[in-house]
Amino acid sequence: MPPKPAFKKSSSDADTLSIHQAAVSTPSSASSLSPIPSPRRTAYISRNTNETKIQVSLSLDGGPLDLLPADGSSFINDGLRPPQNQTAKTHASQTTFSQQIWIWTGVGFLDHMLHAWAKHAGWSLRIRCNGDLEIDDHHTTEDTFLALGTAFSTALGPRSGIARFGHAYAPLDEALSRAVIDISSRPFFVGNFDFKSPMMGTLNTQMIHHGLGSWAQNAGVTLHVDVIKGDNDHHRAESAFKALAIACKMACGKVVGKEGEIVSTKGVL
Repeated sequence: MPPKPAFKKSSSDADTLSIHQAAVSTPSSASSLSPIPSPRRTAYISRNTNETKIQVSLSLDGGPLDLLPADGSSFINDGLRPPQNQTAKTHASQTTFSQQIWIWTGVGFLDHMLHAWAKHAGWSLRIRCNGDLEIDDHHTTEDTFLALGTAFSTALGPRSGIARFGHAYAPLDEALSRAVIDISSRPFFVGNFDFKSPMMGTLNTQMIHHGLGSWAQNAGVTLHVDVIKGDNDHHRAESAFKALAIACKMACGKVVGKEGEIVSTKGVL
C-alpha cells in the first residue's frame, strides 16, 4: 500500500490560543545523553474554539506539574465532561516519582494512546478537553493533537543542543511498529497503519493518522510512523504510539558538549 500524502493543516483564525512557557531548575530525567542537571522544558497551552476547549500542561523532562486551572466551560454532553478532581484516579492517570500523567478527552481510546505516549517518552502531561462529542470524535481528537503539538514546540524552545533525530521499534505481542522523527521545523507526516476496524472504542481509526498529522504540523517535526505487522488493531495502535514515544525521547535528548548548538548545516531550525 503506498504511503498516504503529507498532512498539512493550519489552525483556524477563530481559534483562541494562549501559551505559557516556564523553566524550573530541577534535574532532568535520567538519560545517557543528559546527565547534567538543567532547567526543565515545560509549557502550558489553553486552546479554545467553538468546538473544543483544551488545556495542556507538558514537561518534556517529567517531574511535577501544577493542576490545570478551572476552565469554566460547559457542553451538552455533561456525562462526557472531564472531572474537576485531577487527583482522582482515572483510566488514563498515573503518578510516579518521575512523572505525573492525567488525561481526559472524553474519548477513552485516545486517552489510552496519549497516556502510553507520555509514559514512554518520559513526559509529565496533563490534558483536559471539553469537546463537541455529541457530533463525533473528530474535533476533539484533532484539536487535542494540535494543542499537544503546540505545547511540544513551546516546551522544546530554540531547538538547540538536542539530538534532533530519533527512531525506535516497539512490539506489542504480535504487533511491531517503527517511528522515525526529525525535529526539523519542517512539518511533514507519513503514516501507515492499515487498521482492520473502523472504530476502536469510540475513536474512529482514521483519526489516528489525522491526529498524528495534526501533531506533526504544530510540533514542527518530520514524522514517519509505520505499523510493520500485527493482527490486533489495539496492539497495532499501541505499538505505534510506544515507538513514537521512544523516538521522541531520543530526539529531545540533550547532547553533552553541544549546548546551544543548532544541529543543522543551515545553522537554523
